[in-house]
Amino acid sequence: MAENLTVSLVAADRTVWSGEATMVIARTVEGDVGVLRGHAPMLSLLTDAVVEIAEVDGDVVVAAVDGGFLSVAADRVSILSERAVLASEVDVDQTRAELDEARGLIGSEDEAERRVRRAEARIRAVERAR
Repeated sequence: MAENLTVSLVAADRTVWSGEATMVIARTVEGDVGVLRGHAPMLSLLTDAVVEIAEVDGDVVVAAVDGGFLSVAADRVSILSERAVLASEVDVDQTRAELDEARGLIGSEDEAERRVRRAEARIRAVERAR
C-alpha cells in the first residue's frame, strides 16, 4: 500500500490541484467524509461545498466545488466538478456581491438558491484557508 494518497481535483476546464496528500475532507450528499490511506473504495456525489486536502508537507489546500463526484480506489482520490476554485483564487468582494444578488432573487428564480449555496461555499473556502 502507498504511503500517501494520490489526489486529483479536476474541474471541467482544468486540473485545479494534483499531488500527494495525507487526507481529503469533502461534503457529499450523505454528509462529510474524510479519506485516509487505506480507505475503502467509494463513489459519492458532492454538494456545493468546501474540499480540504492535507498535503504531505502539512499545508492544507482549500477549494470550493460546485458539486460533482468523489471517487476513492486504491489510495487514489479523484474529485471531479463542473467548477472548482482554490480559496486563493476567490475574489471575496465579487463573490459577496454575487451572494447578495442571488439572495435577492430567491423565490423569483429557480437557480437562485443554488447560486447562494455556491457563493457561500467559495466564501467558506477563503475563511478556512486563512
